[in-house]
Amino acid sequence: MTEFVSEVKTIQHSDSDVFRVLSDPRNLQKIHDLIPDDKIQDLQFDGQSISFRVDPIGPVCFRLTEREPNRLVKFQSERLPVEVYLWIQLTATGEKETRLRLTLRAELNSFILGMVEKPMKEMLEKVSEALTRLPYDQISFA
Repeated sequence: MTEFVSEVKTIQHSDSDVFRVLSDPRNLQKIHDLIPDDKIQDLQFDGQSISFRVDPIGPVCFRLTEREPNRLVKFQSERLPVEVYLWIQLTATGEKETRLRLTLRAELNSFILGMVEKPMKEMLEKVSEALTRLPYDQISFA
């Protein structure tokens, strides 16, 4: 299993606010406009999953598989030829300060790894950086 891990990022919000937002994929609709259409198309959210289309891969779905309050949110891929897991790990370091780290694990052979290693690392860093800028205390699903 190949593992990609983001740098640890600091979010200036409580772990409970961060967890509340990230543990319900519907809340991520608020950042839909921040994602370039040339990278991801047909982005859809529901209470248990995030679905989108990426060329040349096609349709992809990440289903929520586990929530550990204020600490961990796990997703698992569907509709992909390989298993992919995404973990969002949270650690409170203060009343209004939370550390975030993203981990992506996938079964990749060495040929595929050579092609996707750099883009995967870059994507993980961009996503983790974007998550640090969300107004967690103002986001709630209505």
